[in-house]
Amino acid sequence: MTTQPSKQLETFDNAMPERDYTIHIETPEFTCLCPKTGQPDFATIKIDYVPDLKCVELKAYKLYLWTYRNEGAFHEKVTNQILDDLVAICDPRFMRITGVFNVRGGVYTTVVAEHRKAGWVAPTPVQLP
Repeated sequence: MTTQPSKQLETFDNAMPERDYTIHIETPEFTCLCPKTGQPDFATIKIDYVPDLKCVELKAYKLYLWTYRNEGAFHEKVTNQILDDLVAICDPRFMRITGVFNVRGGVYTTVVAEHRKAGWVAPTPVQLP
């Protein structure tokens, strides 16, 4: 295999830093291991963010998520860790990570973690008639 998992996240310059706009990324094949049983946990990881000067590069992001495949991680911890790592590399105006974990033992888990850059105010949505 020429491609391997990597914790090395990358960015690229935001082509429109003067504008607030939202980037949505959805990854339906996230896996990690239950730290109690070692069994695999499956989830969809959703990212919604308003970039500032940098955007998340998607191939590096995909390889980053792959690193969790063999790691034990509670749903709450892994969702917050992904947020912390992405905020550290791209310093967005706003970022929300939603981890929608598949059912295990009859229990569904969804974890939502957010970051807001100091001083950033969300634009008012336009309401059309």
